Amino acid sequence: MRYLFVHQNFPGQYRHVVRRLGETPGNQVVFLTQRNDEVRLPGVRKIVYKTARSVRPNVHRYLHDAEMGVLNAQAVARAAQDLKRSGFTPDVMVGHNGWGEIWYLKDIFPNTPLLGYFEYFFRMEGGDVSFDPDEPLNLDSGPRIRTRNMGNLLGLDVVDLGQCPTKWQRSRYPTIYHPMLRVSHEGVDTRVARPDATASLVMPDGTKLKHGDEVVTYVARNLEPYRGFPTFMRALPEILTERPNARVVIVGGNQTSYGPGLPNRKTYRQQMIEELGDALDLSRIHFLGRVPYDIYMRVLQVSHVHVYLSYPFVLSWSALEAMATGCLLVASRTAPVEEVVRDGENGLMVDFFSPGEVAGKVVAVLSDPQAYSALRANARRTVVQRYDLESICLPGQLAMLREVAASAY
Repeated sequence: MRYLFVHQNFPGQYRHVVRRLGETPGNQVVFLTQRNDEVRLPGVRKIVYKTARSVRPNVHRYLHDAEMGVLNAQAVARAAQDLKRSGFTPDVMVGHNGWGEIWYLKDIFPNTPLLGYFEYFFRMEGGDVSFDPDEPLNLDSGPRIRTRNMGNLLGLDVVDLGQCPTKWQRSRYPTIYHPMLRVSHEGVDTRVARPDATASLVMPDGTKLKHGDEVVTYVARNLEPYRGFPTFMRALPEILTERPNARVVIVGGNQTSYGPGLPNRKTYRQQMIEELGDALDLSRIHFLGRVPYDIYMRVLQVSHVHVYLSYPFVLSWSALEAMATGCLLVASRTAPVEEVVRDGENGLMVDFFSPGEVAGKVVAVLSDPQAYSALRANARRTVVQRYDLESICLPGQLAMLREVAASAY
């Protein structure tokens, strides 16, 4: 089979399925991406595409994402045209719809079925918009959100089948499209993300942390409000006061992945340190920035309690990977987190906006670790039974590829 994958940040959600397809004899796998570095996967031909220009500064702000999507889609279409001229016509095409890359693929390969990844449909209620009471809706909100979904609707019109990672994320899309949207998470390799009682980690200041220590962890791609970073930071003074031996390990960059940044190029990390001042014992808080995957995994394996907070938005891989390593998860009572975490069964749930509740749960776990051992075991069991890569998710993704391939005949 000949496969064409598209994702601006190679390999994105397709790491595992592309690796499997690339290792299978007889397959040809081509991957179009903007990521121009040395990252490669066996048996996968990586082709870097570039947009003709950047988004114009005077474009209407409602249309910023749409213009970016068009530029990406045009560049991908040109790269696909070059492939076609070289003799490569895929049997199946797969790509993430979020950046517009798949919009024009059918104009190059009209007879090739297309599987799209659909992560989030924006709505005025029930999701990230209007979730924070300090960011009230205004007359501009509705038109802006409605226009932002142009790319979603264009992608839904062009694909033969769609993939959503959680039931809640699928539910955000218009019901008319639900029959063509499959719920299939990309999965967690529970052979790698697993408990390790021998795990240890040395901090930049030389402090050695090991499994069993009072380690509180927090992980996000970037330290920002969408992932509850301000709430977490505001919980730390109480945690560190109540538990004098506790250490805090924070993984994440200083940019913003979602939502607006702060003025004057200040980071949310800087803002929170300034706000909390002397209430924070920074000698016991370790900011690691972004780290390689093996270090990230050891962070989770030494963790005594892991805090995961999120707007009602896309579910982070880190939540499931933390559970797979046997972390005691203190998680926000928000969708789609509630799809995975059950309070008192496989984790503890808190109000997203309550630093006091976060601190209280974390201190309770640190004070009596044996009382929560069953929750740790149940957390890993949940991931193994519902999100395991080899037994559940990878077979599900391969089944979707077979389904969409069959639609061509």
